[in-house]
Amino acid sequence: MENHTMQYDTITRLTTAISQCKDPEEVALTTAESVKTAFNAKGCSVFLVDRETRELGLVASSGLSTEYLTKGPIHFMQTIREAKDAIPIAIYDVMDDPRIEYPEEAKKEGIASLLGVPIISHDKIIGALRIYTKTPWEFSFNDINLAQAVALICGMAMDMCRMYKGYKTSIEILKNMRGKDTYGTNKWTPYEGVPKSVDKSIREH
Repeated sequence: MENHTMQYDTITRLTTAISQCKDPEEVALTTAESVKTAFNAKGCSVFLVDRETRELGLVASSGLSTEYLTKGPIHFMQTIREAKDAIPIAIYDVMDDPRIEYPEEAKKEGIASLLGVPIISHDKIIGALRIYTKTPWEFSFNDINLAQAVALICGMAMDMCRMYKGYKTSIEILKNMRGKDTYGTNKWTPYEGVPKSVDKSIREH
């Protein structure tokens, strides 16, 4: 029961934090920081899929060095395929698993285990959430479920932020268009030098 309570509290705190975010990048950073804290992990990263380059682009991270984050491209169609097969990937030993693209860099960073889950929105895989631990970790069923729930919330929140920003942009465009189109059209200005009787006739016709 205690573990379930922890999961509920974690999701509640994360959902509350995300609901206050204004853009997708802020959602990603809040997610990374919250997951790192919830799992007491070494770090957490949020990636989005670039359909053109076929790589996972880093959007936000917490607890990881710049050197590790810039180690090289991450191909989502290969190796750790949580962002392709839509399934969680748990790796107990990053130094003894062929799916790790940069094992030496992971060792230097002090990473022992890794959990990757897909970020899905509207039934489409848009990215991946990865959790890194300092010591070997057998990720439990509850760990995986919690990570998947958080990734789902993250994906939906990023989409909502994009929609909201698009909606606000559309409203501003419409306001600007309306301002230009209606400027002076509803306000009658009598012709200079036209007698009032003629001016009245023009109004009526």
